[in-house]
Amino acid sequence: MKITRLAFIQGSFGVCTAGLLLAACGSDDDGANDDPGAGGKTGGATTACTANIMSNHGHKLSVTQAEVQAGSAKDYDIQGTSSHSHTVTLSADDFAALASSSVTVTSSSDAGHSHQVEISC
Repeated sequence: MKITRLAFIQGSFGVCTAGLLLAACGSDDDGANDDPGAGGKTGGATTACTANIMSNHGHKLSVTQAEVQAGSAKDYDIQGTSSHSHTVTLSADDFAALASSSVTVTSSSDAGHSHQVEISC
């Protein structure tokens, strides 16, 4: 069976569109941090924790196992690809809790809103 150039282009467009739709439904929308480069070595002691940013629109948060183990309070800028920034503060108690469970914190209020952020390691 011979395929025409038009049929090939139309079929390719459908595949590309499906790929774009799948990418749009990926973890960036829910804030999950699955970038091993953000936290260190995949499968090692310094892998990144997972951050779920509610009502996310481009914000990113990277928390490493090394930061959890250090346990010192820390402020994070979660701007990511958003046009504005928020600050998320994790206390020493938050880091202690992350060793065995997840924590939920609220970002600073900027651009008229804030975000709930759930972090688990």
